Amino acid sequence: MATSDALTALSLHPDLPPELLRDLLALPGVGGDALAHRTDLPRTLVDEVLTAPDRRPVVPLARNPALSTADRRILAAHPDPWARTSLAIHAESLPPDLLARLLDDPAPQVRGCLAQRDDLPAEARARLARDPDPEVRAKLAQWCTDAPEDVRRLLLTDPEPQVRGAACAVYFCRPPHPVPPADLWPALLADPVTRAGVVTHLRPLAPETAAGLAADSDEKVRRAVAARPELPPDLVEALARDEDPVVRAEVLVRQDAPEALRAEIHAYLTAGAALLRGDDLPAVLSDLDEGALMVAAGCELALASLEFRIVEWVRDDPLPHVESPFPVFRRSAALGGAELPAGTVARLLDDEDQEVRLAAAESTPVLDAETTERLERRHRHSRKRPLRPADLHPFPPEALRRFATDPDPRLRELAPRDPLLPPELAAALAADPEADVRRAVAGHPRLPLPSLLALLDDGAAHVAREAGRNTALPAAEVRRIVTEALRIRKREGASKSLEGGRGGA
Repeated sequence: MATSDALTALSLHPDLPPELLRDLLALPGVGGDALAHRTDLPRTLVDEVLTAPDRRPVVPLARNPALSTADRRILAAHPDPWARTSLAIHAESLPPDLLARLLDDPAPQVRGCLAQRDDLPAEARARLARDPDPEVRAKLAQWCTDAPEDVRRLLLTDPEPQVRGAACAVYFCRPPHPVPPADLWPALLADPVTRAGVVTHLRPLAPETAAGLAADSDEKVRRAVAARPELPPDLVEALARDEDPVVRAEVLVRQDAPEALRAEIHAYLTAGAALLRGDDLPAVLSDLDEGALMVAAGCELALASLEFRIVEWVRDDPLPHVESPFPVFRRSAALGGAELPAGTVARLLDDEDQEVRLAAAESTPVLDAETTERLERRHRHSRKRPLRPADLHPFPPEALRRFATDPDPRLRELAPRDPLLPPELAAALAADPEADVRRAVAGHPRLPLPSLLALLDDGAAHVAREAGRNTALPAAEVRRIVTEALRIRKREGASKSLEGGRGGA
């Protein structure tokens, strides 16, 4: 029988009969996706969900782009705040009366989610900037970065520290990074919660001010000042030995940092992070005291902050840095690949650092299949950045078909990218021992029906879900699979009920 994940995917199938959809949605763990995304929900089903005593289906329904304005008005008055929250987040447009209703919603979570929208009119943002709940105002500050100046001034001078900190931060939830009005800089600099956020914008940064900031107890302030270009050499030296490893990392990428100082910082960071990267990590953790463990974790964080960093002054003049001992410089230089000599690009494509190789591939307009394959064989999956060489330089069909029988599962995953993959190869991949390979082929239009049906019952949830999304599944099979699943679930329910009755007797 198809798994719950496969049935959830099948609930979105365009050939699923409406009467089966209603029964399918009643199964535990199935149906939320259909309620959220199907644009052909029967009117009677929508009415049932809106008036049902069980409120759980209402939350995904509120995300549905096909809901009428009348239905959204019903949801705006729904007793479940999560239904109203879902509406505040996902409704494609909010008529004035509906927006006004949500702005006055009694649940702060609803108003807070409303504050995250990028289509709010100025008057709505002004109201949220005066919301009685500071959490709502803080969310507005973090998300509405293009708010009018009068709204930003309200948030920057809010009586609550969390709101001011959100309005003048080192991180915002969307661009652009708002620049505080210059007349507020002194007050923001004096305020501990806004100090780090305003350091970036201070023009000019006086030497005595920089020295005071470099000694601030808040590491976020010291990180911000370490990135300012106009620091005197003695301050650069002091920040290079800051107790916070991320401050040291900021010094490493400064254009005026001496090479010897960069080498010292890099050696410190790599040695600290190495403590947490060995095979005997449990033993290391038991041997380290709390202070040493914090330093090692800080070094790991600092290297992570450099992993995808683009150093603009290096990218603008890449050639002097292509053989730098620091991966962050080689990576930034590699992004100027179109301006680099062919031999230099070849060296970067063979770099020991994966992100350098990927940056070189990304900035090279054309790569031959042999080079791309060599990159793929060295490439290791990263959850932080799932991009791989084959995404940048697609393989020709003959290479993809050869990969179908490759010993490396990462290469076999690429084979289904051939839209004309022979059915016998697709069937072999569907029986692959690696779940990621099976998932890659589960949605292929040339996958033989027996293999596709088997994947609907795959033990790996992401494989079964992808198989259920395969639009090549015939309508008759969709009906048969769903009908059978409903019959089995009904029989199981009756059996449990009977057992319960016997127990009571």
